[in-house]
Amino acid sequence: MSFESTASLEATRRTALRLLAGLGLYGISMPAFADAVPGWPADAFKAKTADEALVALYGKKFEMSDKVSIDGPDIAENGGVVPISVDTKLPNVTSISILVAENPNALASSYKLGEGANPAVGCRLKMAKTTKVIAVVESDGKLYAASRDVKVTLGGCGG
Repeated sequence: MSFESTASLEATRRTALRLLAGLGLYGISMPAFADAVPGWPADAFKAKTADEALVALYGKKFEMSDKVSIDGPDIAENGGVVPISVDTKLPNVTSISILVAENPNALASSYKLGEGANPAVGCRLKMAKTTKVIAVVESDGKLYAASRDVKVTLGGCGG
């Protein structure tokens, strides 16, 4: 390998490291700016109860529906990683939100869906303790929900 190719390789490596360092700093600073993103429901994500979060997010109440399906474990051995999925047969779904009733901040995730999107989402929740998980679906301007109790155990030995 010649000196010129070694110098060129070193310059490329330095450029790549600078780029990665810049992206890392950008990623660290983004949570501080999340409230400034237009359309970001900051008040809903800061709400302490599920009712407060839903009022901040939608401004209206929901009704329970058997057309909303929430799937997840009955018992989660690790509250740090609880897989949950939500789907529905309702038409014209514009959003799906997932709330964890007893978490310090109730709203865990909220998704806006485009026209024609498959009305199904999945995520992994962090749950502080045994509680109810609530899925809320907005369809034709109305809110429909389903809930599921999830028991969080410590090491699978009890809750």
